[in-house]
Amino acid sequence: QVQLVESGGGLVQAGGSLRLSCAASGSIFNIAVMAWYRQAPGKQRESVAIIIGADSTNYADSVKGRFAISRDNAKNTIYLQMNSLKPEDTAVYYCCADPYRTSPIWGQGTQVTVSS
Repeated sequence: QVQLVESGGGLVQAGGSLRLSCAASGSIFNIAVMAWYRQAPGKQRESVAIIIGADSTNYADSVKGRFAISRDNAKNTIYLQMNSLKPEDTAVYYCCADPYRTSPIWGQGTQVTVSS
């Protein structure tokens, strides 16, 4: 079973950008669905972006047009490019493999804080 490690989080001003990375310890080539989720304080974890196969993507309405998910199977890494960040994007962001399976694989999370 692969392990996932997120990086790239931090503190950014509203309107700024961050790029999150999720590195897998093994091959993600055969993992059809990879995703980014987030959890803000006092809120449930929510889906942010999903990539199915090479390039079929889906986004939460709140991030459409601002976030972009991508994957590089050669590097066993997925990315989340986040632009035009808003304070309401503040959360811990988690990478997930096989989110629709019985036992999805989660990373440890990376904190994103957007100041106003």
